Amino acid sequence: MQVKKAVIPVAGFGTRFLPATKATPKEMFPLVDKPLAQYAVEEAAAAGIEEVIFVTGQSKRAIEDHFDSNFELEYLLEQKGKREQLKHVREISNMCTFAYVRQPEMKGLGDAILQAKKLVNEEPFAIITPDDIFSGTESALKQLVAAYERTDAPIVGVTEVPKERIDQYGVVSGEPVENGSKNGLLKMTGTVEKPSPEEAPTNLAQCGRYIMTPDLFEILEKLPPGKGGEVQMTDAYDQLLAKRSVYAVTIQGEYHDAGSKLGYMQAFVEFGLTRKDLGPDFRKFLKNRLKG
Repeated sequence: MQVKKAVIPVAGFGTRFLPATKATPKEMFPLVDKPLAQYAVEEAAAAGIEEVIFVTGQSKRAIEDHFDSNFELEYLLEQKGKREQLKHVREISNMCTFAYVRQPEMKGLGDAILQAKKLVNEEPFAIITPDDIFSGTESALKQLVAAYERTDAPIVGVTEVPKERIDQYGVVSGEPVENGSKNGLLKMTGTVEKPSPEEAPTNLAQCGRYIMTPDLFEILEKLPPGKGGEVQMTDAYDQLLAKRSVYAVTIQGEYHDAGSKLGYMQAFVEFGLTRKDLGPDFRKFLKNRLKG
């Protein structure tokens, strides 16, 4: 069965960015002129996703408004002859169909994904966390979809991280798959949530991209709170591994942790430099600032 649905969890408070996130969802922070949530949806659409399910929370109405049609704005742009801007605005709500479900309490990523169960139904589905973002690739998720089509099994996207930062991530271990080793395909043997550099089995960190099968929901429904009192996806993957084969794919592209202040700043610079219309002048500005 093809992967046609994606779940994007956006319910968190974004406390690392307070006070900016007091009234503005972190997922609506822009990288140049598009919010993080839009990059996630564009990536999903490029991977063949047709329906995006946002798991939302309080003060997240801006996300729904962004992906909804704005007839007043479209009329204004049309009257002023701003056809290029009008095209971009209309494209936002036409990329996929959108559905929204609330996470009543902030009980972790696993609980957020569980809220989408009825909308996902009995289909394989993607998970994208929008503050994990990739540059230098058309679609990180597309790489996972291709791996799913080869294996017909759950896929976890991973990226290599420096040893000194390994304790910030869920880390996977695995064995290379002979026919897929060139693409970084591993058959997973285990996961560790935020290990110390000495305890980490590899430097391969989960990076907010997954293809999951519906049996994940059966595990999440029975899973007790783990580290931090939250329902941890890493714990769910361990139970899934006990039942069936799960694979990991090293995503080709540059990873940015836009959920941290420094990572967000770095991502903004990266996306600004790669823009054809702004990149050359932005690069000159940065060079001049560095000289000073």
